[in-house]
Amino acid sequence: MENIRFAGKEHENFYYDMLAAAGNTDVYHRAFFYTMGISKETRNHIRYLFDFKENCIKPQNLSAAWQTGGTIRLCRLAFNLWNGWTEEGKERYSAPYELFDCRFAPYFFEAIRLRYPEYCRSLEHPGLQLSVMER
Repeated sequence: MENIRFAGKEHENFYYDMLAAAGNTDVYHRAFFYTMGISKETRNHIRYLFDFKENCIKPQNLSAAWQTGGTIRLCRLAFNLWNGWTEEGKERYSAPYELFDCRFAPYFFEAIRLRYPEYCRSLEHPGLQLSVMER
């Protein structure tokens, strides 16, 4: 699976830089860092969302002041792809109905493809590159 759709060069650079920083390229890390890299805000706050030393997510920062409706959706999807995380009492906000209702939705499919490559082989595409603003 070499053809990955990125939102832009910053997204692509972030993805590869974070995989190197984590020292792991398994499907969990690939899907997580891909998703977190979609938005400039989540890229800028990655250390508030992921603990590189402990190799774990930080869902407690979902309610940080810098978060927007779109970045919260990014985080919820990334956290869920990481280990099935859902916010207790707010599980419905991790469902596609709620998550995909934003401009990042085209990239969410790519994150799912990265997390579940064995089930998504028929969804691979030849080097398709879209910008978030093309929507």
